[in-house]
Amino acid sequence: MTQPPGQQPPQGGFGAPYDPPQGPPPAGPAYGYPPASPSYGYPPAQGAPQGPYTPQPGPYGQQQPGPYAQQPGPYGQQQPGPYAQQPGPQGYPQQAPYGAGSPPPAPGGSGSGAGRGQFRGRSGLVIGAVLAVLLVAVGGVRLAMSGDGSDAKPVAGKGSADPSGSGSGKDDGKDEKIAGPTAAELNAARKPGEAKVLWLRENGVDLPQYGEEAYGPWFAGDTVVKAMYRTVSGYAQSDGAQKWTLALPTDLCAAPTLPTDDGKIVVGIEDNVSEQEADCSVLQMIDLRTGKAGWKKTVDRTDIQDGLSHVAMSVSGDTVTFGRTGNTDAFRISDGTKLFGKRKDVCQPFAFTSGPRTIAAVSCQVEPADPVRQQVQEVDPVTGKPLWTYRAKDGWKVAHVYSARPVVISLKKDEEWAVVILNDDGTYRSQLVGGTEDYAVRCGEDSVESGSNLDGCAGVTADADKLYLATLPKVTKKSSINKVVAFDLATGRSVWDVTGPEDHLLLPLRMEGDDVLVRVEPSYREAGSFATLAPSGGALKTLLQHPAAAAPTEATLFQAKAAYVDGRSFILASRISADDDAEEMAATALMVFGR
Repeated sequence: MTQPPGQQPPQGGFGAPYDPPQGPPPAGPAYGYPPASPSYGYPPAQGAPQGPYTPQPGPYGQQQPGPYAQQPGPYGQQQPGPYAQQPGPQGYPQQAPYGAGSPPPAPGGSGSGAGRGQFRGRSGLVIGAVLAVLLVAVGGVRLAMSGDGSDAKPVAGKGSADPSGSGSGKDDGKDEKIAGPTAAELNAARKPGEAKVLWLRENGVDLPQYGEEAYGPWFAGDTVVKAMYRTVSGYAQSDGAQKWTLALPTDLCAAPTLPTDDGKIVVGIEDNVSEQEADCSVLQMIDLRTGKAGWKKTVDRTDIQDGLSHVAMSVSGDTVTFGRTGNTDAFRISDGTKLFGKRKDVCQPFAFTSGPRTIAAVSCQVEPADPVRQQVQEVDPVTGKPLWTYRAKDGWKVAHVYSARPVVISLKKDEEWAVVILNDDGTYRSQLVGGTEDYAVRCGEDSVESGSNLDGCAGVTADADKLYLATLPKVTKKSSINKVVAFDLATGRSVWDVTGPEDHLLLPLRMEGDDVLVRVEPSYREAGSFATLAPSGGALKTLLQHPAAAAPTEATLFQAKAAYVDGRSFILASRISADDDAEEMAATALMVFGR
């Protein structure tokens, strides 16, 4: 794109070609876009970085959950040192950057995808896709704790502190039992200053051939909840005692990032058990405090475009949204009443953010062959009516919302990537200038259109003045190092960076008071931790150091979803798969650390 005199594209910037539309749109077609003309998409004021974006704070004050996508850069290639590629079962290579490898998606399933790029004219990268079979044990270390039940109603379960339970399954007709260290055994080797392993949970769920994605962790009162395949289970946060288990009739296929403030959630499940013909079209409300199933509804997805699209869900107040291409339905969570549905014009929201502020990604197309025209809106969660609209330039798509307050948006166009910050009223504020670094975020997929929620990215967070973003690790023969970079939201330019310890990936998750909460992921040899960074930069300040003895077990949790609540850390494997049933049942699913 030709730049006006004196306006040079930022070197190495995020999506430098993107020029944000300025001012109110002129009169035009019914969907509110101006006709193509030189007046559309004027660049910002002289010297301002150009682009569109918004970061979103994580749920529960932690990183935003949701499935995690492909790890960028060197991951997926031969790696030297401790991360060298190893042969895996079923002919897939095992990969082990900062944790175990991952399984391939089931044929026809959503799987996880990876973008490619570094905010330097290529598509934004997401960490952690499903590329290889997960080996659930490192050095023979596995957990042996009581598993999830499968009754059709909530039932009480024994706590995971009981070492007598053991996951078991069948392989070639023979029963096997796999045992590993208990929390007590790991704590026996604990060093001064290290946190305790409060409790451990094995998977305990018999999964399909290629494994399944985990949902959660969700928090309600003193209960933490995880869900996978056809089982949802709640545990006491303090000691891991199983409080309830709910069996679902079909596979989980979608879920919001957050539950309601009073501990209710609505998940998407498939309408039948067929592997080839099941649709993600049934909504099931669940009370996370009690494990009781509430109302249940089937959403009409008979339209061809609707039926083929992915589902994105969100919770805002007492509203749950069920978004997909060309349509979104919203329901009152407390009683299942439908609140709003398809709009009467050609601009349809297809995904929303969870939390106190409802930001929507909106697509405007009369016909599928028409140019892509997308918008970002803040909407009323009860009526669905827009409060303001930001129009992205033609061809640019809304990939994710990194923050809802302030609004930070990830936009993509083919192999280009831009991150744009909006003012509180939806007008353009600035665009990130990437410089020479490569950046990476961990999301469910490369974009919401590829199958993730609109929110749910780790590796990025924001406060009122700055955006904090993880870089892609730089790998040498001996180590791997990444940084957290802070950007000024007013200018889009970086103001400081902090380098992490060798062989540990730093992921900003959310704000912890005035500071940035950072997840320091484990290596196979060294445990992970939670730390904070001051808004002015400086050294990492450790909040909770996980014990070194637990590092081999913690590292098996593939692309873990991490939460820090009330001084405890909750580490949930985002996906579980194994060669045989015994390994699969005994795979570590959830670890909890505390003082």
